[in-house]
Amino acid sequence: MYEHCPHCGLRYEIEPGYFWGAMFVSYVLSGGVALILGFLVFYVLNDPGGWTYVLIICPALILITPVNFRISRILWLHFVSGIYYEPDKRSEF
Repeated sequence: MYEHCPHCGLRYEIEPGYFWGAMFVSYVLSGGVALILGFLVFYVLNDPGGWTYVLIICPALILITPVNFRISRILWLHFVSGIYYEPDKRSEF
């Protein structure tokens, strides 16, 4: 992710270690994906063995890691910091 916003210059990391809270958001998102995939595997494949769940869910979680990383940081910024995008206050650099 950018350290500063390319449009307005806002520094995203408000204080050192600010995004540690996004780790919890990422955990919730990963847990939700794993839960949904688990239910899908259970119902679509008629409750296969445990290794089938592992071989489907683990690679899926690894594949969504880059997206999960960014989404969790965006959600953390939006809901905790009070930073909002205001297009009329945008400055060009």
